[in-house]
Amino acid sequence: MLCTARILPSRLPLRPCVSGARRRISGASSGLPEHIEILGGRYPTDAITNVTPAILNKLSLRLHTQPAHPLSTLRALIEAHYPDFAHLSSLSPLVTPYKNFDELSFPKDHPGRAVTDSYYVNKDLMLRTHTSAHEVEVFRKGETKWLLTADVYRRDEIDGSHYPVFHQVEGARVFSADAAGMKECQESNADLAQKLATENIVIEDVPHISPTNPVQPTHDPRHSELVAKNLKLSLNTLMLKLFGGVAGSSAQNPLKVRWIEAYFPFTSPSFEVEVFFQGKWLEILGCGVVRQATLDTAGVSNKIGWAFGLGLERIAMILYGIPDIRLFWSMDPRFLSQFEQGKITTFRPYSKYPSCFKDVSFWSPKDKPLHENDFCDLVRDVAGDIVEDVQKASNIPRINYRSMDRSLSNEEVNGIQAQVVSRLKDQMGVEIR
Repeated sequence: MLCTARILPSRLPLRPCVSGARRRISGASSGLPEHIEILGGRYPTDAITNVTPAILNKLSLRLHTQPAHPLSTLRALIEAHYPDFAHLSSLSPLVTPYKNFDELSFPKDHPGRAVTDSYYVNKDLMLRTHTSAHEVEVFRKGETKWLLTADVYRRDEIDGSHYPVFHQVEGARVFSADAAGMKECQESNADLAQKLATENIVIEDVPHISPTNPVQPTHDPRHSELVAKNLKLSLNTLMLKLFGGVAGSSAQNPLKVRWIEAYFPFTSPSFEVEVFFQGKWLEILGCGVVRQATLDTAGVSNKIGWAFGLGLERIAMILYGIPDIRLFWSMDPRFLSQFEQGKITTFRPYSKYPSCFKDVSFWSPKDKPLHENDFCDLVRDVAGDIVEDVQKASNIPRINYRSMDRSLSNEEVNGIQAQVVSRLKDQMGVEIR
């Protein structure tokens, strides 16, 4: 669910814009063959194919399963907090747009559907943009309490906190929508509340349901309120698990958790959770009471439940003090050797190499304006992770080349920049100024 907070409206094109137009990278224009191989399968390309080799090369890595990796340790800590939940982590990242969006009540005009925001293998297949894409299939299997950890894919800008591949944990619990189920929910609430009562935590809450965060029309308000309360109590204990040891170490310094009303297409009421850490409020996750339409589609209409989603990189960067999201993908022993499975330790920077900035000034064809995410994908595909960020100076893209592991020579960067410029002209049809 956290994922949805990052599905944002498309950003402004880098150069002259035709109102409402969005550029698509087709199989032909991007040089793709008629078919591409992904995880042992062979799939046709078409006019909306926009997945790149740089992205396809990431699909098999699954960092959340790599022993001693920070993401693996964080995943294990969350799973240990929910020992009686099913733990899932091997579902394929290839899903249909229907599964990724329609099964979760996304509007037809939601910006996350656009080729500028998501990676498409073809019109009928895409890379999941959130773990919520698997909610229906997991509920359909009869799981009532489960965690799902997976890699997800978004076309995005380039900077120290954004990466086109990241990892999420989705958690969910459902109860029977009858007297027996609500009794189970009440007993769970009492148990969780008792545990929290003795902990060093301060919670800024909001109403479980309200006119601006309403109960669903098909739900009994009493049931929805009990389930929302169970969600909050459960996640408050998780925040203690993850942050209590560092943020709530004394009576004078309790862990502070803040609940905020939110909106997601697939939950209502919906909430975001923030934690006060190192002097500022940090958004940690999104959650809510699952849309009944989702449960109906899964064939469990007699259930009511909650779900949450959190980004592992976001939390790991906070807990480990990792300053750049690219570091999670580093194979450098100086990075990997710092971590042990099951232990959260502070990252020790081992080098800071100088930046090398290169500008590229161009005009896009008026009938096909170049979207910022198309530009960033092209740069990633050419330069990989040696690009730290892409800035805009006077609306001209400025690429900041900086390796995390070594110094880059100006000659090397000039060669890479020349490839970027060449592909901009050949694939995107721009005019270099």
